[in-house]
Amino acid sequence: MSFEPKILSFLCNWCAYAGADLAGISRFQYPPNTRVIRVMCSGRVDPAFVPRAFLAGFDGVMILGCHPGDCHYISGNIQAERKIALLRKVLSDEGVGSERLLLDWVSAGEGQRFAELIRGFTEQIRSLGPFPKTEEIEGKLRAIRTSLEGEKIRWMVGKAPELMEKENVYGERTDPERVREVLETTLREELCKNRIMGFLEAATMTAKEISDKLNLSLKETLPHLVSLVGEGRIGFDTSEESHYPRYVRS
Repeated sequence: MSFEPKILSFLCNWCAYAGADLAGISRFQYPPNTRVIRVMCSGRVDPAFVPRAFLAGFDGVMILGCHPGDCHYISGNIQAERKIALLRKVLSDEGVGSERLLLDWVSAGEGQRFAELIRGFTEQIRSLGPFPKTEEIEGKLRAIRTSLEGEKIRWMVGKAPELMEKENVYGERTDPERVREVLETTLREELCKNRIMGFLEAATMTAKEISDKLNLSLKETLPHLVSLVGEGRIGFDTSEESHYPRYVRS
């Protein structure tokens, strides 16, 4: 049987959704593989929605908003671009489907463009095949979702535009590249910690076993373990006799 991809699409109410409506009225043909969620702005799309969609069984995710400069909320689409760029970097680093995520722009008068984007993305996902459902990939997706939903990352993503666009009391602005680096570093740290929490759901593990599963050195892994112990999220298993400490979820 031929593979028919399942695609989840988030459409901006003012432009992309109107463009989809125009495509229907104009009878432009495009594959019926996408399920649509209408949002008021592409900036409203939480990056955590994407790993959630993959875990729910979708093979691809599209986010379509207003063209830059035409956003009804001034900078919502620019914020969406920043958030999705961060998410795509994480997905790419983890090897879990960055090519299955599309962010693009469609105006209310571009019904033909909407149809073309749907056709092109559907063919791209069809060529990639079904989203792989391995235990490792699902574990990575759950860790990405949990990291993006965490208070620390939400606060940093929310504050990033203000830090880059507003001056401090000395008339200085934060370097956007510096903000991006700090955000990416923090997200990687949260991702590693949440992957460790996932590992410990099944069994107790030593630091060496955890570092092997993370594909990190023991030196790189230990700070994450120390942080998790300090946060009270993991502890040491005292029920087993072992030459090396075994970690367990608290």
